[in-house]
Amino acid sequence: MKTLSMNLTKLTVFLAAFTFVIVLYSCQKESSQVATETAVTEEAAATYSDESTQTEASFDDVEDVSMTAAEEEVGSPTGRGIPTFDELRLRIGSCATITVSPNDSTYPKTVTIDFGSGCVCADGKFRSGAVIVFLTGPIRRPGSVMTITLRDFYLNRKHIEGTKTVSNLSENSNIKFTVEVVGGKVTFPSGRGYTYNGLKYVKQIEGGQTRIVRDDVYSIETRSKTEFNNGITVNLNTESPLIKKVACPWISDGLLKIKINSRILFLNYGAPNNGDCDDKALLTWDNGNKHRLITLP
Repeated sequence: MKTLSMNLTKLTVFLAAFTFVIVLYSCQKESSQVATETAVTEEAAATYSDESTQTEASFDDVEDVSMTAAEEEVGSPTGRGIPTFDELRLRIGSCATITVSPNDSTYPKTVTIDFGSGCVCADGKFRSGAVIVFLTGPIRRPGSVMTITLRDFYLNRKHIEGTKTVSNLSENSNIKFTVEVVGGKVTFPSGRGYTYNGLKYVKQIEGGQTRIVRDDVYSIETRSKTEFNNGITVNLNTESPLIKKVACPWISDGLLKIKINSRILFLNYGAPNNGDCDDKALLTWDNGNKHRLITLP
């Protein structure tokens, strides 16, 4: 039976790869002052797609860093010891100050990852400010809750705000948890930005009875709402669960419904290769009459 720790570490890495593609919208007023939708240029669609993808990836990055810290803060398995955060240092390098309070075996506790005025980390990403991780118990323990808050935090020059809560619902060595973002906000240096709220349900559906990690498969259901500061609202929901195989770097199946104001689009992760492992997904709209092949990050 695989350990919960091994599964959690693997899953958080792959969740960091989980991003959404949201494209093709605009609105304008006619002379009668009635708002109507109109097509956008390819350039504008690409811009909004890129920014939306960066938003989801930014919150996943914060979660990944926090989960790695939470995994390592328990110290030596033979005694509390002083956490060295070796795995986290491989990702962020030595520029952040990491503190644990209280630094003992009691809970709740807080792990603070402080990047100060900023630096380029070992993974090539610029981070500044602080990520603050509050734990009700060891993150490997079913029932534990991790609450992530941000203090003047920037990722690659984007200002990231909001609270992210990870609740461990695992049982019988099978991973189940929820990931919720409340009050999320992203602001670019240009002043462009948007708010974001989202909720994911994650459960393991294959591989739980073996010690082989690569045979693990996870099912993800998600819903989110992105509100751009120009008034456009994007709602995203799973029509069929997203399937994430540990052996594949991308989501390989599942269908997302994307609602942009009154316009409906669908993102099919199984197309065009019937669920095979690849970095492609098919975006369709206009009752399937129009489509675009998307390359996943």
